[in-house]
Amino acid sequence: MARRGNQLRIIGGEWRGRKLSFPDVPNLRPTPDRVRETVFNWLMPVIEGAYCLDLFAGSGALGLEALSRGAAEVVFIDAHRKAVQALQSHLQTLQTQSRSRVLLQDSTRFVSQQADTAFDVVFLDPPYKLPLMEKAVPLLEENGFLADDALLYLEIEKRQSLPTLPANWQQIKEKTAGEVHYFLFQRNAVSI
Repeated sequence: MARRGNQLRIIGGEWRGRKLSFPDVPNLRPTPDRVRETVFNWLMPVIEGAYCLDLFAGSGALGLEALSRGAAEVVFIDAHRKAVQALQSHLQTLQTQSRSRVLLQDSTRFVSQQADTAFDVVFLDPPYKLPLMEKAVPLLEENGFLADDALLYLEIEKRQSLPTLPANWQQIKEKTAGEVHYFLFQRNAVSI
């Protein structure tokens, strides 16, 4: 059962102001409201109609926000059964199952296979202090998960460093809020 404090609020779009509970799961920490507001201001020109991947979905805050703002589809991946069950329940309540998929799977294992969809927007917000981003980043590129000009949101703890990124990912935004350091990259189809 979720504690009282385990709630996230949709910032904008169709479900603006809607509060959703999420379960107690180790290392689950939704992206803060003010960070999500900035990120979706950055993504405003492209989010409507976009195909999105919320890798390491956890509470699903980023993917749910994308759906609320008109994303065509969001695929949520998480390895914790409670988190996946809560996400499935939220998507059913919001009546958006036709625009979303939730998979109970290890995120790095998911991107280790060849992609059947190239995503326009990918959210990478793994649990802090675990080397999950380092494992996932090259696999996204190698296994066809990214559209030619995909946008990639990366979130790390302020004291952390970004992993080595592919040469064809160009940083276009960066900001820090509290303990969160976050970035927006754009993939160029041709290596720099």
